[in-house]
Amino acid sequence: MPKITKRSVDAATSTDKEFFLWDDELKGFGLRVYPSGRKMYLAQFRAGGRLRRVNIGLHGALTPDLARTEAMKHLSDVRLGGDPAKERDKRKTSPTMREFGQRFLDEHVAVHCKASTYGEYKRSVELFIDPKLGSHRIIDITRADVVDLHQSMKATPYQANRTLGVLSVMFSVAHSWGVRTDGVNPCWKVKRFKEVKRERYLTPDELARLGQLLRDSESEPEAVNCIRLLLLTGCRLGEIQTLKWEYVDFGASVLRLPDSKTGAKIVPIGRAAIDVLKAIPKLEDNPYVITGRVEGQYLMDMQKPWRRLRKRAGLDGLRLHDLRHSFASDALQLGQDLTMIGRLLGHTQIQTTARYAHLKTDPIRAAADQVSDAIAIALSRPAQPKQAAGDADAAA
Repeated sequence: MPKITKRSVDAATSTDKEFFLWDDELKGFGLRVYPSGRKMYLAQFRAGGRLRRVNIGLHGALTPDLARTEAMKHLSDVRLGGDPAKERDKRKTSPTMREFGQRFLDEHVAVHCKASTYGEYKRSVELFIDPKLGSHRIIDITRADVVDLHQSMKATPYQANRTLGVLSVMFSVAHSWGVRTDGVNPCWKVKRFKEVKRERYLTPDELARLGQLLRDSESEPEAVNCIRLLLLTGCRLGEIQTLKWEYVDFGASVLRLPDSKTGAKIVPIGRAAIDVLKAIPKLEDNPYVITGRVEGQYLMDMQKPWRRLRKRAGLDGLRLHDLRHSFASDALQLGQDLTMIGRLLGHTQIQTTARYAHLKTDPIRAAADQVSDAIAIALSRPAQPKQAAGDADAAA
């Protein structure tokens, strides 16, 4: 067994059967010569009681010296208890991010999450994660890859942070399924973008303009009814879109929702909302209050009609979710406390409702007036002359 050098490798000619040349200095370092003439450097070792081989690279792409160095690394790993062949097999069977993403959606999100959450996760996976990382094997993804994806979405910070959250869940599931075994979630400690909370509320003038438009929009009754109920109940869009007649309890003046973002809940509704509901015709073949064009289904797309209507009302930029914020704002201005508003909105924690506390400006303004008026009165009083020290002693 000669030392593997460029001369000995070039001299090795192919036969009708593959054969091996083994290095006489580094045990386990060899060259495989195929009948086709192709020559492959390799390392051979015993791990777990089995004889294993790992290809290092083709002659030509690697020199014998570089191949020897790589073989030494593999053989050193074996002496330390590793198994390069096992790592190679693991890499071969590791799914790509695109493959794992689909399994993640089908076997985890669809089973454990709400339909709305599934839609959000699917959107992040297909529109943002797959185009950037889809062809990478999941075991190869590093924190640098995640940071690169996150930074590429800096123009849309909210979506970037949501996508980062989806990725983090994906890697947590990958570890629980044994797809990744390094114990590292590459999303950990990746700094999120700062998000500026949008706070948009309808003024009385804007409400009047929107109300007039809703009265004049007879060509889109389903969309108009949906908007009216959003305004009058403070419900989320999905809760009104998927509202069924069986959930409406006219006797108790409530909506009994079997599912929502916070689970099953009861939504108290006022007389104006009840009047809107009673004016909506029921369809025998459709269980939904806000019906769509597809038979038996609800109106799934409210964004297009809403964009048309808000433009006509001069309310560009107003989101449908802002109607919920306006409901909370109006409740505060009418003197309702945060606990009551939280019950109306279906919040499970008072901290969620507390974000609206700063809107209650009337009592704060009244307190500011009271304090500033008292100080102003004190400032306007004539100053009393200061007594000299001698006069004060004589008076005593």
